Amino acid sequence: MSSAVNKIRIMSVAENPIVGDIDGNLELARARIREAEAQSVDIILFSELFIIGYPPEDLVLKPAAVLDCRCAIEALAKEFKGGPLILIGTPWRENDKLYNAMAALLNGKIELRFKHELPNYDVFDEKRVFQSGENALPFEFRGTKIGLPICEDIWLEPTCRKLCENGAQILLVANGSPYRRGAAAKRRELAKWRVGDNKVPLLYLNQFGGQDELCFDGGAFVATNDGMIHEHIAHFEAGIGISDWKIAAGKWQLQNASSANLLSPLEQDYSAAVIALRDYVNKNKFPGVLLGLSGGIDSAISTAMAVDALGAERVICVMMPSKFTGSESLTDAKNCAEALGVRYEIISIEGAVAAFESVLAPQFAGRARDTTEENIQSRARAVILMALSNKLGHMVLTTGNKSEMAVGYATLYGDMCGGYNCLKDFYKTDVFALTKWRNENKPRIGLGPSGVVVPQNIITKPPSAELRENQKDQDSLPPYDALDDMLYALVELEEEIEDVIARGHAPETVRRIQHLLYLAEYKRRQAPPGVKIGPKNFGRDRRYPITNRYLDRE
Repeated sequence: MSSAVNKIRIMSVAENPIVGDIDGNLELARARIREAEAQSVDIILFSELFIIGYPPEDLVLKPAAVLDCRCAIEALAKEFKGGPLILIGTPWRENDKLYNAMAALLNGKIELRFKHELPNYDVFDEKRVFQSGENALPFEFRGTKIGLPICEDIWLEPTCRKLCENGAQILLVANGSPYRRGAAAKRRELAKWRVGDNKVPLLYLNQFGGQDELCFDGGAFVATNDGMIHEHIAHFEAGIGISDWKIAAGKWQLQNASSANLLSPLEQDYSAAVIALRDYVNKNKFPGVLLGLSGGIDSAISTAMAVDALGAERVICVMMPSKFTGSESLTDAKNCAEALGVRYEIISIEGAVAAFESVLAPQFAGRARDTTEENIQSRARAVILMALSNKLGHMVLTTGNKSEMAVGYATLYGDMCGGYNCLKDFYKTDVFALTKWRNENKPRIGLGPSGVVVPQNIITKPPSAELRENQKDQDSLPPYDALDDMLYALVELEEEIEDVIARGHAPETVRRIQHLLYLAEYKRRQAPPGVKIGPKNFGRDRRYPITNRYLDRE
């Protein structure tokens, strides 16, 4: 390497691309490249599959979409011929094979590196659409060699090792890694391993933004040879990071870098839910959301999340009382709506329920009242919310938590009716913890007010669906701390029933909960999407058959 070229400036870009919006993503890239030029940047790094957005799923099976991505990359190469080295993710077809690629654009030319390790677990199924490529050759830039592993390539050892054996002096890692609880710490631990194994520094950049059931928490960090992690871009917001490097005797040494701080675990969970909702609403061009505000904790914290995501002016709450709705619930719902500053409407369902019961009376003659009449109430509320949605254009939020969805404590086409569910991957005990946290903290990314947003009485009163006199959740379910422990063991850990019993639960209770879990699969298949938070969400992570007679044996 020429002694005159011993410093390199890198801009890392944690942006929010929209899946399929190739033109829009191209404009995002152009804006950031111009910014890089203004700051004398030598290398600009974008995230995995940036041009089409991640994950593109079967969209990349459309030849026209892949061709449009290629045209976008070629346009960037031509437009910024005299600019910095541009490293940007894109699908790429070569020799009739489709790859997850990083394009290196320099002096009007395009070089490609293909992802080797294709994840095919949990929410990932890249082997469905991509071919594994070779990614063992570093990219040469100004006399130095840069390794370009792509996301999963650093989770397994071979790709980084081969790149460094072939002379890579730094690893620049573009990622599309979705949020899950504990992921930030795991990524940093993994980066330290790769740096320790190969004795070269590593710059890790992640995609930012919500995409259906996933939230990409963004952020970037640098792992250096001394075992240190330098936080580089804040999580849960779009941003850039500038890092300055000195190259001496073939070694890259970090001189200076933008800095950022990690959020607390609860703020990470809350922020993931807020970003996922914000982007689901905005990217799908809804003017806002509406939801039933019952006076219970689930709808209250869902309203807080909606306000933090969109602002109070884009959230409509509807209290839909019946003859079973207590005055306490009416007061709590009103106080919550006022604390959050949302539009609040009261629409009674008594007339609608009476009309349904009148129509059905001849068919129900001689039969006792049961959950049928309870479900009519829930479905009457759904009709009201969907009518408002149709008329106003706002998307309906459902508010069921993971504990309820696990055991089927929800009404199909009733309280499950809607377009998105912020709480889908939060157990009831998580909901209590999040609510306490939100009352004590204003999230950094939130648009809502500071202070108490969920009245204390909503948190402390016994949960109830209020579909019959004196109803309480605990009439039908075990206490939530016990229920959630059983469910976590059965769902996240896939434990055998005897192992769940060994955690201290009554055998008959565990058998009943396991039965309800399997029985409710048909409901979950028809539930709206919601953001992944834990290790295994109901959706892309967990794919159980609906028709299924298997039960774990003790």
